[in-house]
Amino acid sequence: MRWENLTADVADSSVRDAALFGADAVTSRTFDTPEFRGITFHEIRARSIVNRVPGASRMPFEWTVNPYRGCSHACVYCFARKTHSYLDLDTGLGFDSQIVVKVNAPELLRRQLASRRWHGEHIAMGTNVDCYQRAEGRYRLMPGIIAALRDHANPFSILTKGTLILRDLDLLKQASEVTDVGISVSVGFTDTELWRTVEPGTPAPERRLDVVRALTDHGIGCGVLMAPVIPFLSDHPAQLRATVRAVAASGATSVTPLVLHLRPGAREWFMAWLEHHHPHLVRRYERLYAEGAYAPKWYQRRITRQVHDLAQEYGIGPTRAGMPRRIAVPEPADAPAPGPTQLTLL
Repeated sequence: MRWENLTADVADSSVRDAALFGADAVTSRTFDTPEFRGITFHEIRARSIVNRVPGASRMPFEWTVNPYRGCSHACVYCFARKTHSYLDLDTGLGFDSQIVVKVNAPELLRRQLASRRWHGEHIAMGTNVDCYQRAEGRYRLMPGIIAALRDHANPFSILTKGTLILRDLDLLKQASEVTDVGISVSVGFTDTELWRTVEPGTPAPERRLDVVRALTDHGIGCGVLMAPVIPFLSDHPAQLRATVRAVAASGATSVTPLVLHLRPGAREWFMAWLEHHHPHLVRRYERLYAEGAYAPKWYQRRITRQVHDLAQEYGIGPTRAGMPRRIAVPEPADAPAPGPTQLTLL
């Protein structure tokens, strides 16, 4: 494994040339329990935890925190698979079972947030691999991360397929009282047969929608990223309707569709899965994605229009993925008399 060559995903070459951690800082562990059987955890002490998104990225945010690399969710389409090749690890089964854990993420984040060079910009989490994947149940990195963001009143958002986020409900409520907190749950479809083969390590779609319902019931607005919409497998009008209807019933504040994209690393793994499970679709995919990683614009617009029309019908609307949502804070019962106001950036 090329631990020394693992560098930050940033535009600055001077930062990019510095390894995130050294080989002597890696401890590999396996646990003989049912939930972790077959998984190896590589515990490392990272040198940096707040990463700048490359300028060419389509992401609507500039900074991310990713406490893990690799993901036991094992989604066959995951675009982050390519990142495992930087470690000379396999982007297929290796991505699903060789998990890098940045065990010092909370303390490192707290130190970076306290730096004079940090100006309180929005931080997105769960945008590369899921920060609430199975490993989080053992390593418990997110409570310290959320607490650091709360203590510095730093805006943040979380995207997840994991139900474990409910463990940190109290911390999320505390953070929402002092800063902008955005939560989105990823539910691309509600077809259980498709879920079992394409997202085998994730909670079922209905369990994820239970998360949306629970967060909403506790006053934390939660949107749904309807991702991915998988061409020819989850894009039939009846399937889109069933998914949006279920999203609306969960109380989601928004639904935003995102069509499957197949970057190098993910593309090879997904196409091998397609060949095995749906061989009659291989040629159709080769034609649809002939121009690159993204489906044609006409197809993306068609899906977006259909989902937005359904969302309007069911009383929910779109939002921009990764954007924070302000949580309303109730006024105290005995508010003090108005006085001088100090302006704040938050």
